[in-house]
Amino acid sequence: MRVEKVQLLNDIGSTLNDAEYVFFINYKGLNVTNFSELRSNLGEVDANCTVLKNRLIKKAAEKVGIEELATASISGETAMVSGKGDCSAVAKVISEFGKKCKEVTPKLGYLEGAILSVDDVNALAALPPKEILLSQLLGVLEGPSRNFVCVLNAKASEIINVINAYKNKLEE
Repeated sequence: MRVEKVQLLNDIGSTLNDAEYVFFINYKGLNVTNFSELRSNLGEVDANCTVLKNRLIKKAAEKVGIEELATASISGETAMVSGKGDCSAVAKVISEFGKKCKEVTPKLGYLEGAILSVDDVNALAALPPKEILLSQLLGVLEGPSRNFVCVLNAKASEIINVINAYKNKLEE
């Protein structure tokens, strides 16, 4: 194997190891202007987009020990989208861009040691942003303690209301 291909395999392998998520998308028929726009949109959410040969992806996955990806069925023209951070934001960018340019469609993904189907990638795109999910979780976790304080406060206010009513009765 040529030195350039060995280096390329090492680069792809290190990307697969270092990335928190990897999505593989179809881009066949996309013109240069739209592909540049897609890369720009992905860059805004801290994701990288690289066009690779399917054979090199599979060899790199096999080399780094990701057997699920090495045996996955990848065909056609493939671009690899990878990065760190909020994977649902990246899936949302791919999905939204796919609505604009029908040529862009997800093929599969790789997240936390599992292969994601097209439906899984679309489900990730449907999720709200990470900040909203965290605020919803905080609301759920805060709810019981807030309700407990309200119950305790209600008992104290009932006692005060009884005492005030008794005081008003004595004043009359």
